[in-house]
Amino acid sequence: MKLDDVLVLDGGLSNALEDRGLDLSSDLWTARLLLEDPAQVAAVHRDYYLASADVVRTASYQASVPILVAAGLTRREAEHTIVSSVSLACGVRDEVAASTGRRLLVAASVGPYGAVLADGSEYRGRYGVAPAALRDFHGPRLELLASAGPDLLAVETIPDADEAEVLVPLLDELGLPAWFSYSVSGDSTRAGQPLRDAYAVLAGSTSIVAAGVNCSAPRDVTPAVTTAVSVTGRPAVVYPNLGESWDNASHTWVGDGAFDTALAPGWVAAGARLVGGCCRVGPADITALAGALRQ
Repeated sequence: MKLDDVLVLDGGLSNALEDRGLDLSSDLWTARLLLEDPAQVAAVHRDYYLASADVVRTASYQASVPILVAAGLTRREAEHTIVSSVSLACGVRDEVAASTGRRLLVAASVGPYGAVLADGSEYRGRYGVAPAALRDFHGPRLELLASAGPDLLAVETIPDADEAEVLVPLLDELGLPAWFSYSVSGDSTRAGQPLRDAYAVLAGSTSIVAAGVNCSAPRDVTPAVTTAVSVTGRPAVVYPNLGESWDNASHTWVGDGAFDTALAPGWVAAGARLVGGCCRVGPADITALAGALRQ
């Protein structure tokens, strides 16, 4: 997959579902709706495409076989649920593409190991588990998602370069195009590693088509993009949150933030070719983003 043009990504799935009055308080987060109300997930995917997104991410960020089995599913049911996240999004993609004539894509969301712990460690890294445990967690899930036929994988919100060292060989074995984005704080990963070192882990990959940053404060984006492009030689992927902080005790975002679309042309100038929003960024923001990028 060659990224010559700028593609607009969707925004946050969770906030868009919550805006529809849905409760995401369980450990399954958005994946719960794959079981209970998949039409709502499809509706949000549709909203983002119609809001000018070229790419939507699936509701698989927090979905894994172990956590779904712990919620009461059989292994077969858990595997089917993960696959269904891609099938659902692809169905909406094909529907909207047929009615609009646009080229649309589905990216299968691959969240970090810390996401399934539901304790905020996805924003800290340093899980205290061996690389073999991370391989055993990520490998089967990547295979399930790839088997469902997404256009690419969205490996996102990775807080720790050590986790990247496990993920990159697994991605290269699959051979499906993927973007890889860290969550960052300043010039470091959330786990505290220098970004130059973190992006160097990605540089030799045969499957990663873009590297960058997501679910991070907008102020940290441009330096991360510059470093990612310089170190990897690839285009960047960029989709920040509003700049708020996650409070795991209350399961809420706290602080002030704003999605300033005026920053987006600068991200593109720095090398970004996939640009969107993450948590707390909604369809209206994506419409404004597309306007800022295409004016």
